[in-house]
Amino acid sequence: MKFRKKSIIIDAFRWDGAISTINMLLNLGLETTQYSASRGIIYDLRIKTLEGEHIVSNGDWIIRGVKGEFYSCKPDIFKLTYEEVEEPF
Repeated sequence: MKFRKKSIIIDAFRWDGAISTINMLLNLGLETTQYSASRGIIYDLRIKTLEGEHIVSNGDWIIRGVKGEFYSCKPDIFKLTYEEVEEPF
């Protein structure tokens, strides 16, 4: 049997290590277990997901799922799985 992933629209944010990005994600409900900052750049970011703690590397995508849960995705997998959509105004 073969299956196609249902078409859903998700929120996704490219992790760039900026404090402004983590603050925005925290305001959206992201839970971190650890992060360290130096000179305005965050490194060693670890987030809580439904599957447990995930390490997020610079360039990874942080996705907010359909139930508000967060998880990380490597850029190559993200590119194969998702495409950008235009939001109507």
